[in-house]
Amino acid sequence: MRFGLDIAQQRMPWPENADRARFADQLGFDGIWGFDHFQPMYGDGPGECFEAMTTLAAWSGITENVRLGVLVAGMTYRHPSVFAAEALTIDHASGGRLELSYGAAWFDPEHRALGIPFPALKARVDAFEEAVQIVRGLLTTDNFTFEGEHFQLKDATLLPRAVQAPHPPIWIGASGEQRMMPIAARYADVWHCFGSPKVLKEKSDRISEHAAAAGRDPNTILRAASLSLENDLDTIIRHVDTWTEAGFGYLVCGWPAGGREQVETFANHFLP
Repeated sequence: MRFGLDIAQQRMPWPENADRARFADQLGFDGIWGFDHFQPMYGDGPGECFEAMTTLAAWSGITENVRLGVLVAGMTYRHPSVFAAEALTIDHASGGRLELSYGAAWFDPEHRALGIPFPALKARVDAFEEAVQIVRGLLTTDNFTFEGEHFQLKDATLLPRAVQAPHPPIWIGASGEQRMMPIAARYADVWHCFGSPKVLKEKSDRISEHAAAAGRDPNTILRAASLSLENDLDTIIRHVDTWTEAGFGYLVCGWPAGGREQVETFANHFLP
């Protein structure tokens, strides 16, 4: 089992944000994770919140081994060509430590407040499926051309190639069984979803069915979920065992109310 740590970056000044990233790196977590929002989603009133992709670039310069990602980057916030270029930059700046996560975005109030277009669900998912193909194409192909309903590219090349070949692992956050999960089954290296082990085991089985129908080996898709560190260690151990039995290989640990001491207790047991 691999473990990442959610830095929980909203309402947090930068020195603490950076300090948590270094702390996770020193403890031996596989990855550190932020979120892709421009305003805090929870709590009262305005608060500090740093942009996700530039945060990853900053983390790359203050950590050595830990991998870097956000759960998950919202397609609506950036044109896929811009997102691909940002991913290339972070992959090189970090020496090949980027986890390239992607989703269709969902937080309507933020879009309205900041004037960012937020298409209806069908159009947004259609655009996301095009965007995934564009990002992967730009990361791997010279003179890439794409003619879609929402995006069009002509003879596009982004250089240099990513440090990670053929591209950084593509995470797709998806829970919708009609559209988003089939997209994840076709294009994702890692599928991430929130929910209980029982519910996500059933969804994981559907991912396998969709992948097989698309001609992919379902076992090439890593399953990822989330883990609370708010419980006592014995309970956490049982939860990790349950996720392992359900076929999940990566758990993103939420930053607990107990802070560093609670994180360190977890790390001392589970991390090498």
